[in-house]
This record gives sequence, structure tokens and C-alpha cells, in this order.
Amino acid sequence: MQLTIDEYSKQFKMSKEMINSKLRAKKLNYIIDDSVTYIQVDDIPVQKEEKSEPVQEKRALTKPKTTVATVIALYQRENTQLKEKIMQLENKIDKLIDDKEQMLRDERDKIEQLYSKKDEQLKNILELVNTKMMLEHQDQTIHEVETLEKEEEIPETEPGIVELKEYLKTLNLRSYQRKVIKRRFLSVYDNDIRVVQKDGKLYLDFSKYDYSDLLSY
Repeated sequence: MQLTIDEYSKQFKMSKEMINSKLRAKKLNYIIDDSVTYIQVDDIPVQKEEKSEPVQEKRALTKPKTTVATVIALYQRENTQLKEKIMQLENKIDKLIDDKEQMLRDERDKIEQLYSKKDEQLKNILELVNTKMMLEHQDQTIHEVETLEKEEEIPETEPGIVELKEYLKTLNLRSYQRKVIKRRFLSVYDNDIRVVQKDGKLYLDFSKYDYSDLLSY
């Protein structure tokens, strides 16, 4: 049997473009008569049944159309998942905040303990300083009493006793030399019984003692 291109297209549900492509590739037997192309067909019923089955199978495999309800259900499911993720993130954030606050509290306690120890140390240092000052004050008071007692023992009219400054003036010494000797006497008068102080002045008793070691220059 011979079918035109239009007839072949309707019979086998095939587009004209596909038919022309098969003709150019010589996959179909055809003849041209009076400028009309006729396609040779051997067995139409068999070909029709064979061709119709794949079409039906394709229709059976066609996906169902997406409805509005399906889209809404999909969005609701995604929204629920997002809410769960948001809740999980919020729980993690709350835990991080709690951990941070606990760390700050621990750090504050450590600082308070440190300052408490420093305060205790400072208190002990102040007590030591006060004790030392009291002892120094007592020593100074005792020294002043001893100095007064020592001064009272000086017999002003006793011969051989002379004031250091006046005695140094009688020596042939320079000014800086006299100052050096005077400083030497001042540094030892507390521990040397040969030197006596009264009214802020140092006295020497040549009738009893030798001062050559202190007067040497």
C-alpha cells in the first residue's frame, strides 16, 4: 500500500518533519509520482498495533499534574522543617549565652579572690610598716633620753673640755677639711664615749681621751 506524507503522519502519529528526515535518510521506501511522494507500507494493521502500544505506554507513564493543594502541602512541610531548624539554632544560642555567662561569673570570682588575697597581703605589709615605725620611734625616744642624760653629765667648767667647732678653728685646716672631721665625729658620737653632745654641739675632753684618730687628716 502507498500512503502520502499526510496520510502516513495521521496513520502512525508521526510529525511531517520526522517523516521527511526518515525519507532523506532512506529509512522509508517511497516513490514520487507527479511530484507527490508516496511511502510504501507493507502491513498497516500490524504496524498500527505496534505503533499504538508505545503511545499508550507513554500516556500511562505521563506524570500527574501538580495541583495547588500539592504545592501548599509541600510549602507547609518545608515551613515545618525550617521552624524545627530555627528552634534548634535558638536552643544552641541560649546554651552558648549560658556558657558565656557562667565563664564570666567564674572569672569574676577568680578576680575577687585575687583582690581579697592582695588586700590581705597589703594589710600585713601595713601592719609591718606601722610596727617598724613604732619601734623606730621608741628607739629615737630612747636615744633622745640617753642624749639628754649624757649632756647633763658634761661639766661645763671642767678644764680640758672644749667644743669641737671652736677647737677646729684653732687648727691650721681648710674649710672642707674641718667639715670632713666634723662629719666624722657626728657619725660616731652615738657609739663613742669620747664624744659628748649638748645643745646640738659636740664636746671633746682632752684631759681623759685621745682624739688623734678622729682629728687626723
